[in-house]
Amino acid sequence: MKPTILHHNCPLCRGEANDTFHQDQRRDYCVCHHCQLVFVPAAQYISEADEKSAYDHHQNSPTDPGYRRFLSRIFLPLQDRLAPESQGLDFGSGPGPTLSIMFEEIGHTVTIYDYFYAKNPLALQQSYDFITATEVVEHLHDPATILEQLWGLLKPDGYLGLMTKPAGDREAFAKWHYKNDLTHVCFFSRATFEWLADHWQADLEFFGNDVMLFHKRVSQAP
Repeated sequence: MKPTILHHNCPLCRGEANDTFHQDQRRDYCVCHHCQLVFVPAAQYISEADEKSAYDHHQNSPTDPGYRRFLSRIFLPLQDRLAPESQGLDFGSGPGPTLSIMFEEIGHTVTIYDYFYAKNPLALQQSYDFITATEVVEHLHDPATILEQLWGLLKPDGYLGLMTKPAGDREAFAKWHYKNDLTHVCFFSRATFEWLADHWQADLEFFGNDVMLFHKRVSQAP
């Protein structure tokens, strides 16, 4: 039997062609035929209050060596590519900003922004040499708008670093604990990140299973 074509526009590429990827007792999961994003329909999002309540329980801290090791998966490859005294943005810094401190410890300047904990509109009106979003994109209700905004803030030759667990095939997804977090509404696969790189005409590198660096090419003068 052919999958049923649904009518939930993809929140990343705005495509209309998608079908059911998985269903459980709480939510439906659609897959976009164009960019391969797996996403939860907007009507099934939890409330903003419940979302913030979930984040309030996060125990991340810059003094936690384990959390620093976790963030080193994106910190180390990115620091190798940055010029001294670069200016960065940590988008979605959370209740315990840590990655920004790690970069500041080696001489960079980092601005933080978080919708719930550091909502500073001026931070989204500047240009940056690098931008990080760790464990953020899976929470975005409108990833098209947010990611385009971040890409626009990035200077030529800059880097956008993302960290998120990638979605697998249908069988793996059905058993995947990551989807059970109700604040997770978008699930990116390697194919989705490759679509993004092509959309932006960016260079893309993968590090391990969950880190992606997008390099913004320098425009060549005619």
